[in-house]
Amino acid sequence: MNDSNHLPEIEHSYRILVIDDHPLMREAISKWIDRDPDLKVCGQAENAAAGLKAVARLKPDLVLSDISMEGRSGLELLKDLKAIDPDLPVVMHSMHNESVYAMRAMRAGARGYVMKKADGSEVVNAIKEVLAGGSAFSRVVSNQVLDELAGRARGHQSPIAILTDREFEILQLYGHGKTSGEIAQQLNISPKTVGAHRHNICRKLELHSTSELICYAAKCVSNDSDI
Repeated sequence: MNDSNHLPEIEHSYRILVIDDHPLMREAISKWIDRDPDLKVCGQAENAAAGLKAVARLKPDLVLSDISMEGRSGLELLKDLKAIDPDLPVVMHSMHNESVYAMRAMRAGARGYVMKKADGSEVVNAIKEVLAGGSAFSRVVSNQVLDELAGRARGHQSPIAILTDREFEILQLYGHGKTSGEIAQQLNISPKTVGAHRHNICRKLELHSTSELICYAAKCVSNDSDI
């Protein structure tokens, strides 16, 4: 593990782009980051589309992005960023249990994952750890990824693993009691698109009705460490 208190020397502070669809969260995180003399928030963005434009314009040294945002999700944004610049470090932060989302973030190329309930200093430490060349995932998440890879080798892949990130996100929203209309509004997509995703989820998980899907999703959310 790298010593995050000793970052590689550069002539300026490391420039951080913060992407989150909640203004208060963006401001709070930005204030914590700006308190560190080695770091500086170079910009903020409220969604994935704005984030992509900001990355192209500002050329940050690291991106800190929320996972659940309106429109394209943070996981989809992460894949876009990695396609544009594979070397750009990205740390994801989320209100969701790390055991559910962190593995997907890691597989998509994230270098770290921080819970939103974490203290601001933990966010800063994660950023500095990644900038120093390390990663910022808990040991639990790292072990889960290794277990998952071993499980795949034995042919015991979780059914959830075959869902796309968007399908996975919609499954989670159903599990939290959201209706199709509410999901469409939250993700800024049409009800028809939600219906298409719902159909694909049911097909992949061999569920035969929306009620079965909702029950399955609720069980996943209540026991997400086993997804």
